[in-house]
Order: sequence, then C-alpha cells, then structure tokens
Amino acid sequence: MRWLFALLCLTFTALSHANATPSLGSTPIDKVLVIKSERKLHLVSAGQTLKSYRVSLGKQPNGAKLREGDLRTPEGFYWIDWRKTSDKYNLSMHISYPNARDLARAQQEGVPPGNMIMLHGTPLDEEYPEWFFHTLDWTEGCIALTNSDMREIWQLVKDGTLIEIRP
Repeated sequence: MRWLFALLCLTFTALSHANATPSLGSTPIDKVLVIKSERKLHLVSAGQTLKSYRVSLGKQPNGAKLREGDLRTPEGFYWIDWRKTSDKYNLSMHISYPNARDLARAQQEGVPPGNMIMLHGTPLDEEYPEWFFHTLDWTEGCIALTNSDMREIWQLVKDGTLIEIRP
C-alpha cells in the first residue's frame, strides 16, 4: 500500500511541475517585457508570455531614468544589443539605453543621460548570499536576476531582441 501512495505522490509532483513551468521548446523569444511595478521580467513569443522571472531594479525604482546617476531603471523600448560575461555580476546583456527619446530629454535638461544599463545576474559574494540581493532593489539602474535565471535567459534570448520596460 505504501508503494501505491508513493507512486501517487510522485505522479502528482511530476504533473504539477509540468504545468508550473511551460516548456519553451523551440519557440523563439521575440520580446522581453519588464513590468517594474510587479518586479517581473516576461519572455514573450507572438504576444504570449512563455515564462516569467522575478527581478531587482535600481535603488530608486519609481519613475523613468532621467539622467546619469539617478539610480533609476529606464522605461521605454530598447534592444538587447550585446552581451558579455562579467566578473562582478556573472552574465550580463546590454540594453540599448539611451534611445532617441531619452537623449532628447537629457539634452533638453542639460544632463548626461547615462549608459551601460544591463540585464545581469547577482554578485558572487561570500558575505551576502544570492537570496539577499534577490529580495530588494539594489542596482544602479540595471535589471538583475538570480544567476540561474540569468543563465537561462542568456540561452533563450538572442542579441537584437526587443525589450520593453514598463512602469
């Protein structure tokens, strides 16, 4: 009787995990959507969200990035335009901030717009475990994920992919 109960538990576990994480299969990701207020990054294909991740934002998460050093994460339409491994943040993918709108706003205000906004992992730090970084907004304007989530996104998202960042 115990073996039947164990088999039932294993079957239930396998089925519940199958529904919780959709298979991306060979479906190409054509858009990355970040919703700052939800602290979520969604991988989208043909308008359908295939997978979502929790993210951390800049230390000043409310509002769009206005200038260099304001610790805000930008809002708008950009591209994932290049990637690199990072000694400090594991893997990183560059977001094409500033766009023409950001440049015009910064020029009108007479301030530098900033640059080097990345999608990246968390520091490998002996003093602070990864979960510590994952529970707060700590970047200087970038979008951060756990290192395992960043490795998965690195594999699924190609350079040239659209990224939309919403409030």
